[in-house]
This record gives sequence, C-alpha cells and structure tokens, in this order.
Amino acid sequence: MLELGWTASARVESSRERVVAVVVPACDEEERVGRVIGTMPARVARIVLVDDGSRDATVARAESVGDARLVIVSHGARRGVGAAIESGYRRAFDDGADVVVVMAGDAQMDPDDLESLIAPVASGEVGYAKGNRLDHPRATRDMPLVRRLAGSVLSRLTSLATGRRVRDSQCGYTAIDRQSWRALSGAPLWSSYGYPNDVLVRLARAGVVVRDVPVRPVYVGKRGGMRARHALLVVPYVIARALVRGD
Repeated sequence: MLELGWTASARVESSRERVVAVVVPACDEEERVGRVIGTMPARVARIVLVDDGSRDATVARAESVGDARLVIVSHGARRGVGAAIESGYRRAFDDGADVVVVMAGDAQMDPDDLESLIAPVASGEVGYAKGNRLDHPRATRDMPLVRRLAGSVLSRLTSLATGRRVRDSQCGYTAIDRQSWRALSGAPLWSSYGYPNDVLVRLARAGVVVRDVPVRPVYVGKRGGMRARHALLVVPYVIARALVRGD
C-alpha cells in the first residue's frame, strides 16, 4: 500500500528517533524485578519503576542493578496494577517519552519482543500495540490451558464491547504513543486487573488504531497474575460495555 509523503527508509529513521520509555509496575516482586531491570534493552531511554505499595525489597533489588536509566515512582499504599501503570505513563510522558511500553515487574514479558512491539507505534502506523500470546507459536506449549481458555472468552467479550476483533485482551505487554495517552488521560484508568479491557474500550471510542503483535508467553516459575476471581470482576465490565454499545 502506497503511503504518500513517506518512504520505507524515512519511516524506519523516524521510528529510531522516537524516545522510548518502559513502565514497570511492581508489587512485592523482589525475586524477579532485578531480572526485569537487568535485561532491559539498550533501545529504552528511561525505566520507570512504579512501586505499588511493596512490603518487601522490590525497590532495593531494582536499584541494586545500577541502571542509570531507572527512576522510582512510589505509591504509599497498594492502589492496583492499573493505577500503577497510569502513574508510570504520566511520569514517562512528562519526562519526554514519545512511546511508552509496559513490562510487568514479575519478568513475565520477554524483552526480546520489545522491538517488534514498539515498531508500529514508533513509526506512526498505530497509536497502541498490544501483545498477543494466544497466536504465538509457543502458546499451546508454554501457556496453561486454563489461561488460554479464559483469555479467549474475555477476548470475545472485549471484542463485543469495542466493536473490534481483539485477541488476548488481558495481555499487559503494550506500547502507546503520546497522542493516544492523551485520549485516555481524561479519566482514571481501571485501577485493578480489568485495566486492559478498560483501555481497549476507551481507545476504540477515541478511534485510536490498535495492532496485535505476537509475543512469547512466559510462565516458568510464575506466581500470581490474573486468577479466577480477577476474571469474575472483569466479565461484568465487558458485558456492560458490550450492551451499551449494542443499544
């Protein structure tokens, strides 16, 4: 498809010039957060660790890596992963980032996927890119069956709520540009585990172009994450949004 005014080489150069920051939401992740900071790609200009009321050594472990790109945003008490991401977005964009990625503090997201995730956002093709573990070649081997099934159900409901085809709606490995963040920042994000669905619904309403990018599912030694009770909290939200859209 011809894009007037742009050549392929110009798009690549423009992409490389974009300032990329990564938000790392973390709560009681002292065992894994050092690995996240220590494997952060050189492409990243700023790492914003949002400590969401940790009671362990999460911040100390992150700082012990000695990465000069790291800044800490602290919540005095736990406010939820969505609230942590919102705080991280605000700090990263205030500090001059053009594109902001979210990588969880539990080492659940492969840093090797970062470049492919940010590419369509940094080049201006889309405003928001999200990871899609369900369509990755290793999904059936590495992603637990229950999570695949739950993810498929929530993705279908989110598709109804947004009017767009959504795959792996619960994947938190995402990239967003400044303009799209402005479309979200008029009201607080859902503070807990329903934040990915909330973001996708609001982006759809704002007309922001979203792209799925296959990313490797990482679950070895994984604790926590979205459990059945969290999914039960998300379902009423996406059903309600789907019904509103259908009216």
